[in-house]
Amino acid sequence: MHNLVILIGNLGKDPEIRHMPDGDPVASFSLATSETWIDKQGQKRETTQWHNIVCYRGTAKIAQDWLKKGKLICIEGKIVYRQWQDEHQVTHYKTEIIAEQIQMLGKKDD
Repeated sequence: MHNLVILIGNLGKDPEIRHMPDGDPVASFSLATSETWIDKQGQKRETTQWHNIVCYRGTAKIAQDWLKKGKLICIEGKIVYRQWQDEHQVTHYKTEIIAEQIQMLGKKDD
C-alpha cells in the first residue's frame, strides 16, 4: 500500500519555523486548494479546502527560504492523522500532509 498526496494550491500564510531537539528545522503552513464548477442554474461556484502542511529538515529549509503567503506551489507527500487528549480529557484530531517535495509554480518573479 502507498500513501501519496499531491496538492496544488496557494499558501495561506508564511511558514512557521520551529526546531526539533536535535536542531533540525520543522516548517508548518496552511495550503488552500480550490475547485470551481457550474451549478444546475448556470452559476459559477467555488469551494476551498484548507490543508495543514508540515515539512522536516531539508524540505523545511526550502519552505523557510522560499515560501511566502499567497505563493502557488505543488506539494507531494503523505497524509497523516493524529489524535491526542488535552488536560481536560477532550480528544482532538488533526489531519496533516507531511511534505516530502515542494515545487514552486507561477511566474518566476512571484
